[in-house]
Amino acid sequence: MNYFCFMKLVHTKEIVVSDEHLDELNHVNNVQFVHWVEEMAKEHWELLKHQTNYSEDFWVMHDHHIQYKKQVFKGEKLSMKTYPEKPEGLKQPRKVEFYRDGELVVDSRTLWIMFDKHTGKIKRIEKDWLEF
Repeated sequence: MNYFCFMKLVHTKEIVVSDEHLDELNHVNNVQFVHWVEEMAKEHWELLKHQTNYSEDFWVMHDHHIQYKKQVFKGEKLSMKTYPEKPEGLKQPRKVEFYRDGELVVDSRTLWIMFDKHTGKIKRIEKDWLEF
C-alpha cells in the first residue's frame, strides 16, 4: 500500500475531557477509552464503506488490547487517531491512538470480523481490500 493510500485511511478527532468521562479517581475511566475505540472505528467505517465492496456489511469486535500509558484528566484535550492495519485472514486489525499534547497516552489495537448484513454470517474480506 502506498503512502497516499494509507493517509486517506486515517481518521482523526479531538475531544475535551468532561465530568461524564471520569471515574471515582477523577481521571478518564478505562471503559470510556474502550467506548471511544469502538466509536472511532464505527465513524471511520461510515466514512470509508462506500468506497469498498462491503458497504452494506458490518464489523464486530473480536479481540481488544489497550495499553494505558498516562492518566488523562478533566479539561484536557485528546487527539484520537485510528487506522486499519493489514488484514490477518478473516480478521481486520485496527489501531486507535490517543494523544495529549502530541504524547501517546493510550494505545489500542483491536481485531474486527466482518459480517454479511443479509445472511448474518462471517464474510471473508479480500487481502487487498484497503487499496481502493
